[in-house]
Amino acid sequence: MQSLAGKKIHFIGIGGSGMSGLARIALSDGISVSGSDAKESSVLSALKTLGATVYSHHAAENVADADVIIYSTAIAASNPEMTYAVERSIPILTRAQALALLMYGSKSIAVAGTHGKTTTSSMLTVALQACGTDPSFAIGGTLMASGSNAHRGTGEFFVAEADESDGSFIEYKPMAAIVTNVEHDHVDFFHTPEDVTAVFKKFVSTISPQGFMVYCADDSGSRQLGERNKHCKSVSYGKSENSDLRIDQINLLPMGSSARVLWHGRSVGTLELEVPGEHNLLNAAACLAMGLTLELPIHQLLEGLHSFRGAGRRFELKATEHGIRIIDDYGHHPTEIKVTLEAARRYAGEGRVLVVFQPHRYSRTQAFLDDFSTTLDVADDVTLLEIYAASEKPIPGVSSLLIAEKMKHGHFVPNFVQASERIIDMAKPGDVIITLGAGDVNSLAPIIAEGLAKRFA
Repeated sequence: MQSLAGKKIHFIGIGGSGMSGLARIALSDGISVSGSDAKESSVLSALKTLGATVYSHHAAENVADADVIIYSTAIAASNPEMTYAVERSIPILTRAQALALLMYGSKSIAVAGTHGKTTTSSMLTVALQACGTDPSFAIGGTLMASGSNAHRGTGEFFVAEADESDGSFIEYKPMAAIVTNVEHDHVDFFHTPEDVTAVFKKFVSTISPQGFMVYCADDSGSRQLGERNKHCKSVSYGKSENSDLRIDQINLLPMGSSARVLWHGRSVGTLELEVPGEHNLLNAAACLAMGLTLELPIHQLLEGLHSFRGAGRRFELKATEHGIRIIDDYGHHPTEIKVTLEAARRYAGEGRVLVVFQPHRYSRTQAFLDDFSTTLDVADDVTLLEIYAASEKPIPGVSSLLIAEKMKHGHFVPNFVQASERIIDMAKPGDVIITLGAGDVNSLAPIIAEGLAKRFA
């Protein structure tokens, strides 16, 4: 990145979680940064405060003095800034290529997997911080402890969330990596489960031969990768008896959990978390396996994980109104929804679990239609918004209504105002309301909280 000192980088789509993190690190490195997005946001305001020049629109003149362009995969080739850059042969990098540059020279750790990447990379960052290493990090969500998604640390480690959605994570070439699980998703890019497995296998082959991969022995996809890996050292974690890092004596609480930790068969301490769900114990186990393989002290790793208070939009408590708790969660795949609702059921106790769900992408809704309906019916009531398209064009006949029609407790209410009013009217003290999905459903959480406050005033 030293070669970019004194030059200007322009980020097209700078408001995205991944792109804004890269912009933060570039600013920390003393690089001149500009960027554009489709609309104003708190993210743009924060970057402006840090010294970036930001635009809430896309226009060719925004990139007139840029030396390098970095773009999000959500940006179309017809974007006026992309068109201008191509016509004038301005160097263009993908987000993954830029992140690989930012990681260069560090002991980089990539956290990959179909589910749990953001939480696991956040946990690992906090655990490394507790060991006094001050790692750099670039995460696809906000680390609650710092309120940021990226940081240029003074230490030798760099933790990066490795997004597999477009296969670009093969650019990172990390020293070490975690693979939490491997499952079919992003069906717009990966047409079959075999396609997903193939790209993860390629990712593992990019790890430094002197490094290592940490894999989950409890997940068949991750386990197959780890057991077949001959490229570098493999380290396993999970509940399985033969795991290098094993957790047992598991205790799940409404808003926390604990487990005994065994490292190569020897008890080394107790893992205590302040975030719910067995899936989070496994995420933390991955971090312990990574930290112990790096020969970091177990007690400080455990202290760091105990201090972890979550990542933004991952079972995040947004408000409590008259005994009604409002949770926001990013879950948008049936597997993610399953573990979120299991945690919500424990958290609700005698209360009900009321969900407002917004499916993400037409292709995913079509591919997992039956799984969505079965998984969501675990809740006491589900209000289904219309599908959040992201960058997709609608698929004729595919709608959230198809999910609702297959459910016992599903109600199709596509209008945001009506959906909010429905939840506000039906909620009772003791209930847990979850705004669920990877789109903009999270915008309803404060509206519901305000409505409940007025209702019970």
